[in-house]
Amino acid sequence: MPNYRRNLVEGGSFFFTVNLADRHSRLLVERIEPLRQAFRHTQSRHPFAIDALVVLPDHLHSIWILPPGDADYATRWRLIKTGFSRGVERLEERSESRRLKRERGIWQRRYWEHTLRDEEDVGRHCDYIHYNPVKHGHVKSAIDWPYSSFRRFVRRGLYSADWAGVIGLEETAFGERAGR
Repeated sequence: MPNYRRNLVEGGSFFFTVNLADRHSRLLVERIEPLRQAFRHTQSRHPFAIDALVVLPDHLHSIWILPPGDADYATRWRLIKTGFSRGVERLEERSESRRLKRERGIWQRRYWEHTLRDEEDVGRHCDYIHYNPVKHGHVKSAIDWPYSSFRRFVRRGLYSADWAGVIGLEETAFGERAGR
């Protein structure tokens, strides 16, 4: 098995991108409740804070903060992926490799992880997360996407409700951090 280099920082903050194997699938939004259950179940056994999150049809982005003394995000992702997979019908096609390993074939095997360095880095990644549904053409404004932490950020006063709408697009086009 490959030994991927991962930056394991106890109590660290991390940005993740996790993809479905079928990048044309809408499974994550069509089956949002099993995904929520998988997150809740994992958090109850291996606590961590979700600072920001967006779930799109075929992938998700998230910022997690791990507890002090804990750097094991890999176990958490394994449990979330497994929990979600067990909660959905077996309709996906599987490769021979996946059949031999008794894998469902819903998720890409790996994920993208980035250790967040400072508040500016966190802010850039929060902007990226919350702008993603607009970028992919799912909505015209970030406030309209229901599977996102954006509304929580608006309630906390970290973004204005019209951020990443028509005005937000102009503001972010030049790399400015609007509303955070």
